[in-house]
Amino acid sequence: MHPKKRLALHVSLPPDNKASVDLASLWQQAVLTGTHAYFSELSQNGELHPVWKKFFAGLPQADTPDFLDGKLALLQRMVRENGITYNVYADPDARFTRPWSLGLLPHIIQEHDWRTLSAGIAQRATLLNQMMADAYGPQHMLTTGVVPVDLVCGHSGYLPQLYGASPSGNVWLHTVAFDLGRGPDGRWWVINHRVQAPSGLGYALENRVNVSRLLKHPFKTLRVEQLASFFRNYADSIQKLSLKGENTRIALLTPGPYNETYFEHVYLARYLGISLVEGSDLVTRQNKVYLKTVTGLEQIDAIIRRTDDQWLDPLELRDDSQLGVPGLIQAIRSGGVLMVNMPGGGWLEGPALHGFMPALCQSLRGEELLLPSVPSWWCGEDPAWAQASKNLSNLVIRRTYPNRWGVRAIPVMGSLLDEAQQTAWKAKISKNPNSYTLQELIPLSRAAIWQGQERGLEERNILVRLYAVADGTGGYQVMPGGLTRVAAEGNDVVSLQQGGGSMDTWVIGSTPGDSQSNLK
Repeated sequence: MHPKKRLALHVSLPPDNKASVDLASLWQQAVLTGTHAYFSELSQNGELHPVWKKFFAGLPQADTPDFLDGKLALLQRMVRENGITYNVYADPDARFTRPWSLGLLPHIIQEHDWRTLSAGIAQRATLLNQMMADAYGPQHMLTTGVVPVDLVCGHSGYLPQLYGASPSGNVWLHTVAFDLGRGPDGRWWVINHRVQAPSGLGYALENRVNVSRLLKHPFKTLRVEQLASFFRNYADSIQKLSLKGENTRIALLTPGPYNETYFEHVYLARYLGISLVEGSDLVTRQNKVYLKTVTGLEQIDAIIRRTDDQWLDPLELRDDSQLGVPGLIQAIRSGGVLMVNMPGGGWLEGPALHGFMPALCQSLRGEELLLPSVPSWWCGEDPAWAQASKNLSNLVIRRTYPNRWGVRAIPVMGSLLDEAQQTAWKAKISKNPNSYTLQELIPLSRAAIWQGQERGLEERNILVRLYAVADGTGGYQVMPGGLTRVAAEGNDVVSLQQGGGSMDTWVIGSTPGDSQSNLK
């Protein structure tokens, strides 16, 4: 475990008006496994990064800690008054609903890093869409052995009901999210794919609205890329793929107010100007979907869903679901409604698939994968299990498949197992190797959190969730920002359900943003 890092912030401006910040102790490498070390997003070669010098130079020249304290208090008040919440299932003390945790300081991604990330995310989103189309069509990647059949058809997220479907524009995945971590060598690694009902867009939008208002000067001087055009294009791309074009009636399907991210369902629907509906609000007639209103049924042409696959239709999927709409799968198959995203992509979220992504990219696209996945070994392959089993103490043990309810098991850290426990796990995996995947532990970069003058800056592990949406013309647009999630105090695991928080994500641009937009 790395030592906890708490650092006071001392800012003084010399005559040249460049910020000077005493963060020497911030750069303390905590070596893991003899080769990996944590590093701070604030630092470069042991010194404060130039972009952060420019950031602090944009703050008041005197009493900077007092300024930050005032802005932090205002931010927390804005979160309460705006009713921004995140529902926590596992925390009995949270009374289920918890105020959203948002840090004052942003996570800054520089222009050269963003060029790499945006190109890699767009490529990977396109690749995942091609994999979906192939899995429910010709299945070349299975017949040629590029990926084992068990990881696709043997996964509960693969829905045979969708085999042969032909969505508009051959777009199966309209919105894709990727969780990325940055390793000690500065490289970005894709850790998770989120394709069923990827969450966080609404929270990322709300984070930007609040933080950009409080830090107007550094936001402007750093030329931060704005989000307005992305969200304008988000709805436009759905209209392009709908038969009704500009007259498309769009609804956002939510599981309801008890869902953990219900706030963002409401927020996104309101911002996009679309209907927020639950399954009980909809009905199917002759393979079309209708909204029940006091004046009768009104047709819904496209649905942005926040309900996972298994709950969408009690006739063809889970018969005990009260969240879905009877007949919805048939309406999707027949083209009676445009579903964002198409069901049946749960297998793309499996951890074992990461080990096959380079070969899949070569096979389906004829090119190298731009962003690497976290190194992964599916134990269902004897050579992979034989190799990885020798290094179990440095790997993460993950279940290959979710349980029958679609819930993913909590990963097991090999470094926390003693010798007897490692032996027991090896025996357990050997009995059913297909069910387990081993992944390398990527030591994550750490961002600075302002905790007030008494506590100063604290470093926390971060993961960045980036988003790509189909542009309606065969490509993908990447949101110039994202949802940066922060580990809770004293916890290396980045998880909102375990008390983690968030940061606004600033992408440094080369040109000023859209000055005509009311959204930053």
